[in-house]
Parts: sequence; structure tokens; C-alpha cells
Amino acid sequence: MKYLAIIPAYNEEKNIYKVVKAIKDSNFEFDIVVINDGSKDNTELEAKKAGAKVLNLSSNLGIGGAVQTGYLYALYNDYDAAVQIDGDGQHSSKDLGRLAKELNESNADMVIGSRFICKSNYRPSVCRKIGIKYFSRLVSFLCKSSYYDTTSGYRMVNKRGISLFANYYPQDYPEVETIVYAVKNGLNVKEIDVNMKKRQGGKSSITPIKAVYYMVKVTLASLIQPNKKGVLQ
Repeated sequence: MKYLAIIPAYNEEKNIYKVVKAIKDSNFEFDIVVINDGSKDNTELEAKKAGAKVLNLSSNLGIGGAVQTGYLYALYNDYDAAVQIDGDGQHSSKDLGRLAKELNESNADMVIGSRFICKSNYRPSVCRKIGIKYFSRLVSFLCKSSYYDTTSGYRMVNKRGISLFANYYPQDYPEVETIVYAVKNGLNVKEIDVNMKKRQGGKSSITPIKAVYYMVKVTLASLIQPNKKGVLQ
């Protein structure tokens, strides 16, 4: 099987080398593509130095556009599975094999690395914790199944997931929406427990004002998610 690691990155020169090297040093073989989302620093140079293929976007599309670019690359190059990994160092490459095993041995089309199925070292702020619980309940209600870490960007999909997300992917704060979108399009979405670290450098793009916009926008978008956008049957 061909596996691809998709790393969206915007101004991650302090982290991207370590993220790519950690994947390469893991016990699971992945091709690695870094989607350089209009960075103004040395993200491209550091990613190439670590051995990743780099796709440079001419302007900053945001996380949704960057990740969809990765899925388009996966689709056109006929990968069997693709995993999203943040470029800020939060996701541990040690869990890649476990995600792949769950995807291959269960009937899952998408596997999410969750911080909240079991106790982990991750400690969110009070505001972030409230948001996480809110979206967990919203998605669980809409999908008629329990989901605990709907804001996790650590997720692996098979060919059906690649096809679906290459065709359409939400632009702003897409993690929550994509779960609802995947389930509405017939994908089986599962979670497994993983450990995540704090951001290893840089800063989050979510400010308090953006957090309010995020909650309203994602709630409305999740309620009106489209279906059947080209998923493989």
C-alpha cells in the first residue's frame, strides 16, 4: 500500500524540519508532502532539507485549501491512504502505525487521533475545553454516534476519503465540518486514542474574536453540510 503524509504549513520554519524527520524516523513508511501555504519564512527550505516534497501555494489559502491540495495530490498519484499531520509539532509520529492498523483492520474509512477517549497529557485552556465539548456534542448529535475530539486535525483516510476530500473540503476551521460531511457521504469514521503535545513553536491563528466566529460559522456549516460530492462507492 502507498501511504502519504500531508503536512499543511504556514510560517512553520521552526517546526517543520523536526516534524518531517520524525515521520521519516518512524517505523512506518510514508511519502511526505508539505503544502507550503504562502509562507513568508524558510518553511520551504527547512521542509526540503528534511527530505519532504514541497508544493508551494502562490498565496495563503488557509488550512482548508492547503489540506485539499494535499488530497488532490494523493488522488492524482493514486495513494491508498493519506494522513493529515499538523506542521507545528503537536502530532506524534509514534501513532502513525496505530492509525494505519485501525484503518486497515477495521471497516473504517477515516480514523481520527483523539486526545479525549482516554486520559492524555493534553491540557486545553478553559475556553478551548468548552469549545471542544460543545462541538463534540454537536457532531455526535448530527452523526448519531459519539465523537470526542472533533477538533483534532490528526486523521487518516482510505481511498474513499481521499476521493471525497479532494472533491470538496471546507475552507475555514474544517476539522468539525469534515466529520459531518464524511458521515453524511457514507464514510465510517472512528476514533482512537493518541497523545498530543503543545504547539512546539509559533502561535495559533485563533484569536478570541475568531473563536466566536469559528463557533457560529462551524455550527451553521455543519447543519447544512452537502452530500455526495464525488465519493467513491
